[in-house]
Amino acid sequence: MRVRRLVPVLLVAAVLAAGCSGEAPGDGGGAAADTTLDVRLVLEPTSLDITTVAGAALPQLLLDNVYQGLLTRDGHGVIAPLLAERFDTSADGLTYTFRLRDGLTFADGSPLTSADVVWSYRKVIAPGSKNPNRADFAAVSDISAPDAETVVITLRQRDANFTYGLTNRAGVVLKQGTDPATLADTTNGSGPFVVRSWQRGSSITLARNEHYWGEPAQLATVVLHYIPDTATANNAELTGVTDVLTGPEPTSLAPFQNNPDFTVAQGVTSDKFVLGINNSRGPLADARVRHAIRRAIDKDGLIRVAQAGKGHRIGSDVAPTDPWFDAGLTAIDPYDPAAARALLAQAGFADGLDLNLVMPNIYNPVIGEYVVSQLGQVGIRVRYERVEFPTWLDRVYTRGDYDLSIVDHAEARDIATYANPAYYWHYSDVQVQEWAAQAAMAPSDGERDELYRKVARKISEDAASDWLFSSSGLVVLRKGVNGFPTRETNSRLDLARVSATPAQ
Repeated sequence: MRVRRLVPVLLVAAVLAAGCSGEAPGDGGGAAADTTLDVRLVLEPTSLDITTVAGAALPQLLLDNVYQGLLTRDGHGVIAPLLAERFDTSADGLTYTFRLRDGLTFADGSPLTSADVVWSYRKVIAPGSKNPNRADFAAVSDISAPDAETVVITLRQRDANFTYGLTNRAGVVLKQGTDPATLADTTNGSGPFVVRSWQRGSSITLARNEHYWGEPAQLATVVLHYIPDTATANNAELTGVTDVLTGPEPTSLAPFQNNPDFTVAQGVTSDKFVLGINNSRGPLADARVRHAIRRAIDKDGLIRVAQAGKGHRIGSDVAPTDPWFDAGLTAIDPYDPAAARALLAQAGFADGLDLNLVMPNIYNPVIGEYVVSQLGQVGIRVRYERVEFPTWLDRVYTRGDYDLSIVDHAEARDIATYANPAYYWHYSDVQVQEWAAQAAMAPSDGERDELYRKVARKISEDAASDWLFSSSGLVVLRKGVNGFPTRETNSRLDLARVSATPAQ
């Protein structure tokens, strides 16, 4: 939930396929210009308003496809121009000047100019802004348009993450004067697709944008089927209801493996399955209890049971895709049930304690069941609740009414959430806040990355959360599907270059 600096950004799988292409392999063959591609996703958005509604489902659906920003991230995670043809940065790192491409248009055919960019970005930084990624613009002091093709953004302080932030939802450009009340149900972006229809509880259909300023999408239509249940999703792929199965359970791939009609691709992802701990709640305010929780859970065993061995160990809120990833952090709080029981006794809970665990029902229930079993073996009695995702957002993320919670934080580079005491795990450490602030203003990527490594180590040493695993990223493609994106697809799913031959 994916939530970056705001909400956990959740779900569905990212995949790395063959070579360095950043796309899943296909079997070759030409594409039919009027082909419809059917894709299984997991988490359905509750609204189309990308400017206010948190969670990964919206950027996954709308970023790059329907809405675009000045910059984007390519298939390797590299920042690249999009609506901007190029940009320059002043020597002091405080002024960014963007030159827009010629001929930009919105889906309604109207021109996109620098005035639209200024209007959109001023909405993000306005007092009372509810943009889930407004923290990406925290350093912005002014946005101006010297002419119709130029945008100048001035920062009050250097921000080493600013261009990365522009690739997220805060950077999308809306048409000047768009009524916010219309955004929940309608879109008018500059991307290669438009939202044609939404069958709530079932699917969202994207259609090729006939007014697109760039190269037209390869596919005429993409139907995104929201199918949370694994067995139902597998059956949909096997019977031809869907052409692409994202987010399959690693333990249920047998029907597709060694099957000439399908390709199973695997790779890295920014997903982090986090056991969130409410640091402000009763016994969980005691670091000894939090360390006991971490030491009670065998992460390698969980990866075997729930991920068929395909997940990756992580020791902090950093995925292998992040520049500051440190594999050595898995040595902190190793699996040791005896040590966990001793820590609980030191904290005054020799007879154990009672906690609740709240997890959205979009995830494999085995993950929660495994954690509950492991904690039970050291005397932590857990009441396990699986809830609808909107309920989780209200109860856990918004109101903080929980002890433990498992959520897939899918967005990359979101470690700065631990510098925000108001974030839903209510962790507060002055040193972490200082390091995160220094990292944001670092004069070089190397200095930034080293500071974030310190943050990653400190939050692990404080047991601010537990980090269960980073999923490996899997996708199943029927024969004839080519160019499907393969990196961080839980938080963005650029479909413009995907092609497919009709199913046989």
